[in-house]
Amino acid sequence: MSTYLINHLRIPGDVPNDAGLSYLEQVEATVKPYGGRWLANGEASVVEGAWPGLVVLMEFPDRAAADQWYNSPEYQEILPLRLNNAISDVVLIDSLPADYTVRGFAQQVRAAVQAASDSHN
Repeated sequence: MSTYLINHLRIPGDVPNDAGLSYLEQVEATVKPYGGRWLANGEASVVEGAWPGLVVLMEFPDRAAADQWYNSPEYQEILPLRLNNAISDVVLIDSLPADYTVRGFAQQVRAAVQAASDSHN
């Protein structure tokens, strides 16, 4: 099951400085051994709310690969280049099973709420 990394990225001044460019020049080599790849990188079209900055969307084969990459000595060595030169909100999220439906999720929540209510009565 794939795991996705989403980075809401804001770069002060909107242009990466030398350290930020150094990060960009090095990060790809840290990702490849873990099967990571970029799916999207750039400005988003905001249809609701506010989203200043850029979106980075990456895919890893699974959560273990994403965690191993993020915690790898190679990535940890260059991570301060991003942390000290950009503002990022980074999350990992696993893909859904092929049979997932939002309706089915809603039904599971209703059943759980009902079960909790029944146990309190």
